[in-house]
Amino acid sequence: MKILAIIPVRMGSSRFPGKPLKKINGKSMIEIIYRKVAKNKNIEKTFIATCDKEIINFANLKKFNVINTKKTHERASDRSAEALLKIEKKYNKKFDIVLMVQGDEPMITQNMISKSLKPFKNNNNINVLNLCSKIISKKDLYDLNCVKLIKDKNNNAIYFSRLPIPFSKSFKKNIFYKQVCIIPFKRDYLIKYIKMKPTSLEIKESIDMLRIIENGEKVKMVEISEITYPVDTLSDLRKVSKLIKSKNVKA
Repeated sequence: MKILAIIPVRMGSSRFPGKPLKKINGKSMIEIIYRKVAKNKNIEKTFIATCDKEIINFANLKKFNVINTKKTHERASDRSAEALLKIEKKYNKKFDIVLMVQGDEPMITQNMISKSLKPFKNNNNINVLNLCSKIISKKDLYDLNCVKLIKDKNNNAIYFSRLPIPFSKSFKKNIFYKQVCIIPFKRDYLIKYIKMKPTSLEIKESIDMLRIIENGEKVKMVEISEITYPVDTLSDLRKVSKLIKSKNVKA
């Protein structure tokens, strides 16, 4: 499989403006993510997709692959699709899989990347896949920045929400899952995705994957055991910095 990795990022995050260039233990978050993704042996090319000159200039300084995209995208998946088409035109080739890695997942590991790609080799019916992990703190369960999900017996997503799902009177007696934003698409399915109109629940929850579910299609879920947190706020940045440093994880 020819795999293209795209890291969609923008400076104008409403929750934490400028976060791609914020530093974690001396290195910017986007640099940490790019280097980890580009290192994976399964990936042919890695690109940052952005609409911001600051990120483009930073990427050029570091000699990272970067592609300029529109400012109007509301969803990371839409930005990634635009980047895919521009990259394919540039290199005059088509990829089989597009691995979208959100630009706020600095705790990504090689195992997580490989685990997200492996199912495509064995199951031709998978069009898009998300990683997920168990929620281990009540604080995360009620954090609106943490996207929760429920799945069926075949490990397909039933729903994603920023609110706690499913309902339970006891945190300890139930298992809750959160989305980990390492999301591979089949190339043609990503193109299909951008042709779907944004849907009501997608807009209300601000979650890309709901566009797929509302159109009656499947999102395959794969659980990981790693403890990982995205960076949505300054508080998250501090927490992730400490976790990476304490585990002596190479950036």
